[in-house]
Amino acid sequence: MDDRPAPERASGAPALAAVLTATFFVRFAFGITIAVFAAYVTQRSTGLSGSDVGTAGLVSALAPVGEFTTVLLSGMAADRWGRFGVLFAGMAGAAVLFVAIASTRSVAALGAANLAFGVASGAILAASLAVVAERAGADERGYEMGRFDAVNLFGWVAGFAFGLGLEELLPNRRLGLVFLLGATAIGVGLLASAMRLGRQALERRRAAFHPRAIVRAAFRRTVLVVTLPWLAIYSLLGTALAFLSTSAGGIGIRPAYLALAIAGGGSVLVVTQPYFGRLADRYGRTRMMGTGTAGFVLVLVCAALLVRYGVVLPVLAILGVGIVLALTYGPAALAALADLSLAEGRATTMAIYSLTISLGMVVGLFASTGLYSRFGVDGLYPYFGAIATTLVALALVRWREARAATIPVR
Repeated sequence: MDDRPAPERASGAPALAAVLTATFFVRFAFGITIAVFAAYVTQRSTGLSGSDVGTAGLVSALAPVGEFTTVLLSGMAADRWGRFGVLFAGMAGAAVLFVAIASTRSVAALGAANLAFGVASGAILAASLAVVAERAGADERGYEMGRFDAVNLFGWVAGFAFGLGLEELLPNRRLGLVFLLGATAIGVGLLASAMRLGRQALERRRAAFHPRAIVRAAFRRTVLVVTLPWLAIYSLLGTALAFLSTSAGGIGIRPAYLALAIAGGGSVLVVTQPYFGRLADRYGRTRMMGTGTAGFVLVLVCAALLVRYGVVLPVLAILGVGIVLALTYGPAALAALADLSLAEGRATTMAIYSLTISLGMVVGLFASTGLYSRFGVDGLYPYFGAIATTLVALALVRWREARAATIPVR
């Protein structure tokens, strides 16, 4: 397999700046729309019934279904024909779909549009990660992935917070305007990214292309050990993102206050993610991934306590510590995945990340809504426990392989 850099290798600041610009606008648009999506589907902003939760969960799950069923094809397309062509095509498709969603409240139509939206989302993420992986050397991948993760997550939380604010300001019947705003944001991001990139956007990949070899390399055991923890993590995050706004409203928390809290937390990401990426470069990917795993387990324990006992200040303080520790996971894991990828199939390998997080969101939405609908709050405890157990088990496997030198200790 040819490991030499391909002609489309993201050289210097323009390509990286283009990806970061596109990432922020895309995730901002996704954030503002997902904040209102449950209310938009059910046409109710608060006080969802069991059937409302089931309907919103099903429609919301179709986007990650579209993503995980097609993202490997998107990654292979990016390896064959170029990263930025796939990235810009995905952005254009997402903008068009937002316009379509704004024009209807039909559950069937929203489901179909959300399914197609997942295809575009997977193409965007796989192509973006491949560029960042190629831009960074082995000793700086943690930092560069940290910067990408910071922009990615900050776009999400800033958009989500902004969407919550719009949900409070706009009557439910006018929530379609949020999706038009999302389409506009993506259009601005596409134009700004293309201008930063210049002529590089027209370059195509000319490296040797062997689809079977690429798929075999992408599904190596060492790659799966790095990516499968995201399956567990996003099983939790998918549910939280889909129902946070309606759940908060149901217990009397105004969306504006929730928006301010989320925006404040999101600003921390801009500083912490590059810093944690530097730590991964210095002290090793495996060590920082272990730290992040401990943080997620602590978050899950606190979440279970809050579900059981309500708002308790000491538990909230411990939850904050857990969140900070959990944030160390992303840059280290993305850098580890880039370390394991090969130049010929880098976008396909990085697409495994997108596949696992989207599959995790599907599993999480169906599992959590099903357990809650049948058992109420008590059904969430084994759900949290299963996620924590999976994370710890995979962390131990990664650590054992590192100790056995079957993978780099980094």
